[in-house]
Amino acid sequence: MDPRKRILIIDDDPDYVDGMKAILEKADYEVEAAYNPKEGFKALESKPYDLLLLDIMMGRGAEGVMVARKINKDPELRKIPVLIITGIREQMAFLFPGQPVHPRILPTDELLEKPVDPNLLLEKVSALLEMAKEKA
Repeated sequence: MDPRKRILIIDDDPDYVDGMKAILEKADYEVEAAYNPKEGFKALESKPYDLLLLDIMMGRGAEGVMVARKINKDPELRKIPVLIITGIREQMAFLFPGQPVHPRILPTDELLEKPVDPNLLLEKVSALLEMAKEKA
């Protein structure tokens, strides 16, 4: 049997993180959380994760974008699939005026808008983990 997949959530909303953790742990994933970008990046560097769930709006603004960019610059970390879960999907173009959202600007494998339906979350997580397994 495959070992449990390890997922890291980086989101500054503890209540939202608790809800996501409950959904994912019930589906037998090992879930850890970081409540700010700095803590999240340290966690990513400290141990391997199979998937990252990343919020965009944290701290002073769109700090999740900076996390995604730092991940993309690291050859090992960029192998981790990134699922962005945000409440600002409609405003994404605002973050990058005049430019479409592109993997080189905002590296992500999938984007979901808050609030996320639990079944859709599990479907996307499963699909991203399967995609990563096929690439390995």
